[in-house]
Amino acid sequence: MAPKFEWWAKGNNNNRKGTPVVVKMENPNNWSMVELESPSDEDFLVRSREKSRNKNARQLTWVLLLKAHRAAGCLTSLGSALIALGTAVRRRIAAGRTDSQVSSSQKQNPAKKSKLFYSYLKVFLWLSLILLCFEIAAYFKGWHFGTSKLQLQFIFTTPFGVKGFFDWVYTRWVLLRVEYLAPPLQFLANACIVLFLIQSLDRLILCLGCFWIRFKKIKPVLKPDAISDLESGDNGCFLPMVLVQIPMCNEKEVYQQSIAAVCNLDWPKTKILIQILDDSDDPTTQSLIKEEVHKWQERGARIVYRHRVNREGYKAGNLKSAMNCSYVKDYEFVAIFDADFQPLPDFLKKTIPHFKDNEELGLVQARWSFVNKEENLLTRLQNINLAFHFEVEQQVNSVFLNFFGFNGTAGVWRIKALENSGGWLERTTVEDMDIAVRAHLHGWKFIFLNDVECQCELPESYEAYRKQQHRWHSGPMQLFRLCLPAVIKSKISIGKKFNLIFLFFLLRKLILPFYSFTLFCIILPMTMFVPEAELPAWVVCYIPATMSFLNILPAPKSFPFIVPYLLFENTMSVTKFNAMVSGLFQLGSAYEWVVTKKSGRSSEGDLAALVEKDGKKTKHQRGVSAPETESEKNAEKTKKKKHNRIYMKDLSLAFLLLTAATRSLLSAQGIHFYFLLFQGISFLLVGLDLIGEQVE
Repeated sequence: MAPKFEWWAKGNNNNRKGTPVVVKMENPNNWSMVELESPSDEDFLVRSREKSRNKNARQLTWVLLLKAHRAAGCLTSLGSALIALGTAVRRRIAAGRTDSQVSSSQKQNPAKKSKLFYSYLKVFLWLSLILLCFEIAAYFKGWHFGTSKLQLQFIFTTPFGVKGFFDWVYTRWVLLRVEYLAPPLQFLANACIVLFLIQSLDRLILCLGCFWIRFKKIKPVLKPDAISDLESGDNGCFLPMVLVQIPMCNEKEVYQQSIAAVCNLDWPKTKILIQILDDSDDPTTQSLIKEEVHKWQERGARIVYRHRVNREGYKAGNLKSAMNCSYVKDYEFVAIFDADFQPLPDFLKKTIPHFKDNEELGLVQARWSFVNKEENLLTRLQNINLAFHFEVEQQVNSVFLNFFGFNGTAGVWRIKALENSGGWLERTTVEDMDIAVRAHLHGWKFIFLNDVECQCELPESYEAYRKQQHRWHSGPMQLFRLCLPAVIKSKISIGKKFNLIFLFFLLRKLILPFYSFTLFCIILPMTMFVPEAELPAWVVCYIPATMSFLNILPAPKSFPFIVPYLLFENTMSVTKFNAMVSGLFQLGSAYEWVVTKKSGRSSEGDLAALVEKDGKKTKHQRGVSAPETESEKNAEKTKKKKHNRIYMKDLSLAFLLLTAATRSLLSAQGIHFYFLLFQGISFLLVGLDLIGEQVE
């Protein structure tokens, strides 16, 4: 509707009221003027104008009511969330299950180093509380000493400068921290800042490399005849013999879907053999897996079941034992999948062709995708980390260096490369990284396929994720100590040695957890009690925020979680630092191997249904359903109950950071206060096990 403007036209000198006029204007070049001659027309105009105003007022009222309703809904949801959080905290505290108690009940004696680390944290926490009391008392007394040593000495030596025992103690404390504590603390802070900047520069270079790959659309290219060979079917020239291995151990939640997925791989049946490598020590689980293998054998799949009496060497020992079978010599490639991985039928047809006419290629690695990445906050944060790992780290290292760490699953190895590199070794808990480093030293090249995905599960509980991260960060340090002499003596170029020693091991596996824990969890709160040592705001806020932004780019849908991601990464630095030290100094916990708990979520909705349908059909055909039913009953009986627990180390650091945040208020350090406050809350949530799967 065209806008309307009204004014009173000028009349003669005796009629000052004038004549009512309505101007209708649709645009500056198209307008008209209508003169109202009768009073009824004027009344009609007034009524129309009042009606329009009333209508606009009603519309505005409805809009305001709608916004108020939405705001009330948000407040209600927030209130419900806070009530649920409070209930969970109260239930967790009432249960009183701490990580140390659970370890004792499971007859797993925690390492002495872990207890010592926890004791240091408790001492540091109590000391910070005492210092906070001193600082608060001094603040209300109005003491604001400068940092000049001459000024402090004057206050200390002047007879009237000290009044009472408390004043004397506090003055001594100020002199102590200025002369003895601040210099080494500032030196350590500066050293960590340098390491922080180097690691941030490395992260920036990796991101620039990823942008260049996307801009130039660089990706591994197949040889000209590879695609035509595959399209020609069984008569093609390159359909080699492929061995498929699935190592598993007590993973009854996922064995069906993984076996079903590999049995449906699109490859000639005469040129593929599937090995189910079972290390389970539970007889019920063994029985279930055997029956599943037998079912697929009856359907025509070439699949065998292998079980070891003991778990010596863990996964590496399992794979090594399987490769010693006499029939392995007939196969050229081996594809490895963990028990929760579900490759699509065309997986081999997208990976094997890259080996054609490329005799230097030893490994083709596919990308992981996750069926439960939106299950809870913990899985969302893991997805951010792993998306960056595959999209940036693996892809950039593959394109520019032809080397990266094997992810242990969803990859295809040339068996000759494995044998030439010494095969699987049981010396560390990261056998995948071990074989990749040795293959690289022997000159083999790797390819990462970012567009080939294999779906799997993320740990949904903090307990499972914590144990997984401990193994992933202690193993590389074990391997670094063992393979450093071999790297130095190898015949690879100096540039590759620098990349392997400094970037691959030291910077990304040792320096990252060291400075992350030391700088943000130790030095930062200490600077609140020793204010003469300072951390600039750009170290506390701006660079970490920039790095988090770069990390989240490969998973843009996770951008709303950028702040929780930053805080959670600093929270996990405690576990990673502990694991790194354990692996570097060969402590007892470095050799722990705990299978990551799975929930059994299928990648496709019909896959689980297919497995169930096939299972029922097989039972009916065999007519021996009783044994399987009994196995299922036993599996339900032996299923361990899940529990949430309290993690004392994280809680200790939470109270330490919150204490430091309170102290920062006295110095009016805004950025430092907010960082310490939210970081302390993050540690509190993790310490109470409120971030992952919640068990009622």
